[in-house]
Amino acid sequence: MNINRAARPRVLLTALAAGTLLLTSACDDNTTTAQDKAAGSPASAAATTATATPTPKPTGADDPALKPFYAQQITWAPCPPDPKAADAKADVSAMLCGKLHVPLDYTDPAKDALDLALVKYPATKPDQRIGSLVVNPGGPGGSGVEMVKYGAKDFAGTLHSRFDVVGFDPRGTGASSPITCLDDKRRDAEAQVDSPLDPAARKAQSDQQNAEFIAACQAKSGKLLAFVGTRNSARDMDVLRAAVGDKKLNYLGVSYGTYLGSLYAEEFPKNAGRLVLDGAVDPAADELDSVVKQQAGFEKSFERFAADCVDNHAAECPLGKDSGQAAKKAADFLDGLRDHPLPTKDGRKVGSDLAWTGVRGALYGDENSTWQYLRVALSVAMKNDKGDVLLAFADDYDERDENGHYSPMEEAHAAISCADGSAPAPTAERAQQAVKQLQEQAPLLTKGVDVQDFTESSCNGWPFRSPEKPHTIRAEGADPILVVGSTGDPATPYAAAEALAKGFAGATLLTRVGEGHGAFGKGNACIDQALEAYLTAGTMPAAGTRCT
Repeated sequence: MNINRAARPRVLLTALAAGTLLLTSACDDNTTTAQDKAAGSPASAAATTATATPTPKPTGADDPALKPFYAQQITWAPCPPDPKAADAKADVSAMLCGKLHVPLDYTDPAKDALDLALVKYPATKPDQRIGSLVVNPGGPGGSGVEMVKYGAKDFAGTLHSRFDVVGFDPRGTGASSPITCLDDKRRDAEAQVDSPLDPAARKAQSDQQNAEFIAACQAKSGKLLAFVGTRNSARDMDVLRAAVGDKKLNYLGVSYGTYLGSLYAEEFPKNAGRLVLDGAVDPAADELDSVVKQQAGFEKSFERFAADCVDNHAAECPLGKDSGQAAKKAADFLDGLRDHPLPTKDGRKVGSDLAWTGVRGALYGDENSTWQYLRVALSVAMKNDKGDVLLAFADDYDERDENGHYSPMEEAHAAISCADGSAPAPTAERAQQAVKQLQEQAPLLTKGVDVQDFTESSCNGWPFRSPEKPHTIRAEGADPILVVGSTGDPATPYAAAEALAKGFAGATLLTRVGEGHGAFGKGNACIDQALEAYLTAGTMPAAGTRCT
């Protein structure tokens, strides 16, 4: 992932595109407010780029140095009061909280350790209990604890009756030694400033913000930065598997969570049980190609939303009467906010970039969820000159709460993505090709994109690099894996699910025909029944199954 954050046009806010925030899938919800807990000691003053030492494959529970971690017993206790749960009207009274002790560095496990935050939603039918179902909501940077706490309804029924549903905050996220960098005021200020239209000025602003961001991350979380990569989190999951008493890991990962699950299956194939990988990331994909495909996916979703607004909701739609021009009308309005930002009740201004962030967030949902609220947001903005509803979407996407506090998700996203590898700078020819593709496939959402936006390597200036490279994951020896893809998924386009399933030695692709990111928690009975049959009985859906 390129960590240049606010400087790129509109939705070029993420690179490898693992669906930074899943607004309406099961993992939709807010990350924890533990940002004030600085992680680790300050880094050295010199912001030099270092290459992380390649980590040899661990031997897991057979490694004498790791045995204390694998042999640990988690102390489960009632979860402490959580004001966010009350605000979300979530009942966490039946849930238990705990901690998992894991090594900071798996090559030197005796040196330092971390405690990972856990939550368990115990099976309602203990006599029929299969084991634990470990879940991850995506990101990277999403909180598995909050996925369970605030998404409990999505596990209701067969899954919750047969499994202890277990969520964890991966290292560097949520309440697990979160990566911290910028303070809330700085993030508010940056969010309200549109990136320059001039490519050279945009790059200069980006370079400055990038350097300041890196320095802040090193100063506050330097000790962690080299150890938050996904492969280490996969190793943490194997420790968690052993600590909850399961011989094999049963797992549900959404979006980036599919990459975490894929690495687990590659690292521990004999321990991989029933894995559901929903809203897939293709681990073999070229990063720049993924950027183009994601933006094209969001463009198509934006066009379908706008057409649906005109064709099916004319009375409340502010986008005119021509469904073919509706998306352009909305885009022109959003572009115009650069010169005329919208006021809001809390005093912040909603400019073009912040408004596009809100729109992007709403497109993670579908016509049965967030689209209806996006119609309201645009109507209030275009007819009443008020930005409050668009700002609410942007805050949800950026994980900013009502008190102005941001979760550590964005910092974790940058740190984990860069720890997972860094693509080299594309050639001038390749950059020009990407710009041409974006202009052709996503002209509304990437208007103004320029070759200069792609002149540097991914994670340029980040102090730690990983030996990880894009590659096909076979996971030879793992149990059959279920990959789920949605045909209208903007964040992780359907082609990625096809590629991931094809790459595995043994996997089946289940297709949801519909809009939005991810299939779990969307209320699709066909999908829900297929997941339940696979997770509880190991019964795969028939090859080619499509759920409408």
